[in-house]
Order: sequence, then C-alpha cells, then structure tokens
Amino acid sequence: MNRYFYIDATGKQRGTFTPQELRVENIRRDTLVWTQGMEQWKRADEVEDLKIVFETPYTPPNQHYSETKQEIHAVTSKPKSWLIESLLVTLIPFVFCGSFLSLIGIIAIVFATQVDSHFARGDYRASEEASLSAGRWTKITLWIFIAWVALIVLTLVVVFGFLGLSMAGVGDLIDM
Repeated sequence: MNRYFYIDATGKQRGTFTPQELRVENIRRDTLVWTQGMEQWKRADEVEDLKIVFETPYTPPNQHYSETKQEIHAVTSKPKSWLIESLLVTLIPFVFCGSFLSLIGIIAIVFATQVDSHFARGDYRASEEASLSAGRWTKITLWIFIAWVALIVLTLVVVFGFLGLSMAGVGDLIDM
C-alpha cells in the first residue's frame, strides 16, 4: 500500500499517510498529493488509490449520524466556547475592583474565540483543545478575582479594626 504526502491548507508538506489515514486528515479533492513513483504532485481526486477517501464522508469521533429520507447528515456537537464567561471574569473585576490581574482573562478570550473558528474550519480536535484552554484560563481568572476581593475585604477589616482601636485610644486621651 502506498503512503502519501500532501500539502495542507497552510502550504506545508505533511506525510506520510495511508489512504485511510488521509481520510482522517480530512483532505479535499483539490488537495495536492504525492507518493513514490509519481512524477509530480497531483490532485487527490486524480489518484486512483485515493478514490476511497471521497466515497463516503469521514466522521470524526465526536459526530453522530442521523438518517432521514436515505440521506446521511452529520450532526457535530460544538465544544463550549467560554466566550461570555471569559468576558465577564475579565471585565467585571477590572471595572469594579481595578484588578489589573484580571486582564489575564484576555488569554481566555483569545482561546474562546478560537473555538468557533477552528470548528468552522472542520478542525474539531483544535476546537476541543481551544475550549479546554479557554475554560482553564477563565477559571484561573475567576480565582484571581476571588482572591483579589478577599484581599480587599481583609485589608478593610484590618484598617477599620486598627482605626477603631486608635479612635478608642484618642477618646481616652480626651477624657483625661
């Protein structure tokens, strides 16, 4: 069985792959491929060995099939993007507490926006990874916010406790 190289969407050469592995790589009919014995690169749909790649659609592991009227429709579940959550845990602490550390949430926002773009391109693995990273950075930013609020509350308790004791001492001096 031949093993093939192909040129991906970014123009990089990838390989080697069997025809079955090329199906997993989601190559298109116009993707340029090459294998030993070929004089030049050819479109994937022009290579006889690769006809099986395009006969039936490949379904990534996170897709399910539903059949209606003898048509197969792929129903893909998109990973959670975390965009709303990452925006909230970034902006609210910054506006209300002045916590510059909450700006770390920008990392979560970047990953959250990548979820949809990877998914739209059909790169389901990258979409899932971006979702996991967005969730991780959103939670980190949330814990930073919680720690920042706890620090402010603790500071206020200490300051007012100290002022309360100081004021009591001043009251005793006035009474003398």
